[in-house]
Amino acid sequence: MQRPRFELPEALVMEILSKLPVKSLTRFNCVCKRYDGKTFHTYFSQLSTEKDQNYIVKQNIHLPLFKNDVPCVYGASHGLLCLHDSSTDKAAIWNPSTREFKILPPSSVQRPSYLPCIKGYRTLNDVSFHHIAFGFDSKTDDYKVIRFVTLTFDISEEGEIYRDFEFPDVLQVELYSLRSDSWKEIPFPNYKPTYIILGNNYIDGISYWQTITGEYDGFREIILSFDLRNEKFSILSIPEFVGYSPKYYISLLVFNGSLSVIFYLSKETYTSLDLWVTNDGVWTKQFSIKSIPPFVHPLGFGENGKLLLISSKKEIFLVDPSTQELKELEIMTYQDHFLLSISLHAYVESLRNI
Repeated sequence: MQRPRFELPEALVMEILSKLPVKSLTRFNCVCKRYDGKTFHTYFSQLSTEKDQNYIVKQNIHLPLFKNDVPCVYGASHGLLCLHDSSTDKAAIWNPSTREFKILPPSSVQRPSYLPCIKGYRTLNDVSFHHIAFGFDSKTDDYKVIRFVTLTFDISEEGEIYRDFEFPDVLQVELYSLRSDSWKEIPFPNYKPTYIILGNNYIDGISYWQTITGEYDGFREIILSFDLRNEKFSILSIPEFVGYSPKYYISLLVFNGSLSVIFYLSKETYTSLDLWVTNDGVWTKQFSIKSIPPFVHPLGFGENGKLLLISSKKEIFLVDPSTQELKELEIMTYQDHFLLSISLHAYVESLRNI
């Protein structure tokens, strides 16, 4: 005898599913597409504080992407990661929880193939992409990717082609909308980001980059920001005493949901760090860390305000500012990877569709 079939209301089904762990739901996903062994790979080390354990590596995710290109992670938002290969225009948004993967379309922004000049004309030699950021626009319920584009030209004169550094590169800014699934060009700001270190300096719909202003001995560090909601650039100053000097290093990080600046001096025997946090443009010194290993770079903050650092040897350290306690983490960073391609992002499991 056939049992009667009961159908639950969709609202009740969604409520039940929402209470299940993502892993329980994704057990029924199957990926059958395979890649050959000649592809480059991106690796992810997942850190966890579950069961009151301190930053345990749960797994290393080995992900072949983009065939012969090498993408890096340029941001995380609501469980989605943005991947991009800076040497090409290839970009993607990926949900590791559901394994859903969306390749972004090529840009439709016009790029001149040549430009006239006094010596003849300049031909387009190279297009590179950098200072990529990814975030969520709550105003339009849309995910957006912003990237800076550099067009490099060569001089073509009497059959010869050569580089003339008197001619500046042509700069563009492109913005991608997931909702429209398209790119558009936006006006280039008066400043351009100056550092290529990866990170996810995105807070509440605003992305941040380091830049400088002034000339010669009047250089000064400032912060360039971009609001994804109104699609406008702005400038923010940093703590007054921090100037521009080759002796010091500055990194932008997110600390407890606020924009922060780490100001550090690295010597052969030790490194000292000072953290400043801004609230409505007012900077307050949060803490100092003394005598940690030399030649380290801040990666970002984990739970409880603990700072993760990476050394020139690609060792990962965790330091507690309140106790000054330093601990090396057992994380494989893959020695063949370029140091600046290693980044830290806050990630949460998500069932969001792309």
